[in-house]
Amino acid sequence: MFTGSGTAFTGCGTAMVTPFTGNGSLDETTLRSLVRRQIEQGIDFLVPCGTTGESPTLTREEHLRVVGITVEEAKGRVKVLAGAGGYNTHEVIELARECASAGADGVLSVTPYYNKPTQEGLYQHYKAIAEAVKLPIIVYNVQGRTGVNVETATLARLAQIENIVGVKEASGNISQMAEVVTRVPEGFNVLSGDDAITIPLIALGGCGVISVVSNQIPREMTEMTRRANQGDFAGARELQKRFLPLFQVNFVESNPGPVKWAMHRMGLLEPVYRLPMVPPGEASRQKIEMVLETVGLPEMTAGVR
Repeated sequence: MFTGSGTAFTGCGTAMVTPFTGNGSLDETTLRSLVRRQIEQGIDFLVPCGTTGESPTLTREEHLRVVGITVEEAKGRVKVLAGAGGYNTHEVIELARECASAGADGVLSVTPYYNKPTQEGLYQHYKAIAEAVKLPIIVYNVQGRTGVNVETATLARLAQIENIVGVKEASGNISQMAEVVTRVPEGFNVLSGDDAITIPLIALGGCGVISVVSNQIPREMTEMTRRANQGDFAGARELQKRFLPLFQVNFVESNPGPVKWAMHRMGLLEPVYRLPMVPPGEASRQKIEMVLETVGLPEMTAGVR
């Protein structure tokens, strides 16, 4: 159970999808609606323009517009952790500075992809960002997507930098997560990057999740995380048991394909993606819709838009 002093980025934060109109442009009206829905249903913080938000396909202007709209709609009621990561350290710094100017409360920065930097390279990358941008920074470790793992020793070094305040751990390695929570300082936020591992990570000493499924069920995912953080693991497991099929079907194909399709079926947005993302295949769509029917989501959100 999390007992550190922490920051605003504890509990359940939503890795927001980015809605597009039928012609492929940014759907600002729907984005505002989605942000309001998240806040009304009790989400702890919001994460626009992460990889779930298809950030690599957004222009710089669009990226900052999404962050700005999220900040405007949040109105200080919840914190906004803006995505700002990538391959080029200089460009990441520029983007992070602009996110700060747009009103973001912190930055989530995924590890550089493809070039597979060494551990020293990773350390110097994040150190440079932290020195240039005084916002709180959450390191995003997702080896399955980027090809590089932030090893625990490297993360422990990074945790000594004042404004590097946490990690989104999506390595899928429970043993590594257990080691992380024992090596980082008290109050350093260890957040799950996988919905299904939220409860185990909190039991090990983590403090929450940056969630995909909370795009669909913000109230329920926030409550599950809150129960776990309060030590009510039996109550948290009840919610996990109910929604585990949804956690799983969201990754029947590459994220955010399934979650956006499900949200379309829930009446929340249009099923528009930017290449190379495409809608899920027919078999996957059938699985998604079967799970939605099983857990009752269309009925739960009827009339949202």
